[in-house]
Amino acid sequence: MSETRIKIAIGGDHAGFEYKELLKDYLVNYDVKDFGTYSLDSVDYPDFAHPVATAVESGEFLYGILLCGSANGVAIAANKHAGIRAGLCWENEVASLVRKHNNANVLCIPARFVSEELAREITSTFLNTEFEGGRHQTRVDKISC
Repeated sequence: MSETRIKIAIGGDHAGFEYKELLKDYLVNYDVKDFGTYSLDSVDYPDFAHPVATAVESGEFLYGILLCGSANGVAIAANKHAGIRAGLCWENEVASLVRKHNNANVLCIPARFVSEELAREITSTFLNTEFEGGRHQTRVDKISC
């Protein structure tokens, strides 16, 4: 019997490229699809945030990970999609809270503001933290217009 691995969509712009590559190597126990970018050449972050968000929104992928310099741009673009709850995480506690309280399904990491080790820790925290539901579900239900 084969084990089903969690599917993760990952992407980012040029500022997040190196961390994206690092996280792909780190996420060996997951089924990861890279939505780009594929180099350090300057690109526009929405071109990568939207495909990752669409992949999660469609249900094909359980989670998304987006990286750019500040992570604000990719978070804003991803959050334009219905059903996407993208959280900008710069430390472990924030990654834990966006999962526990907001049921975030897209992790946004600011590559210019965290170390490589912290990016790995944030990713692990995000992927291994369960949504608490309860009163938080009531709040999450009020997000969509």
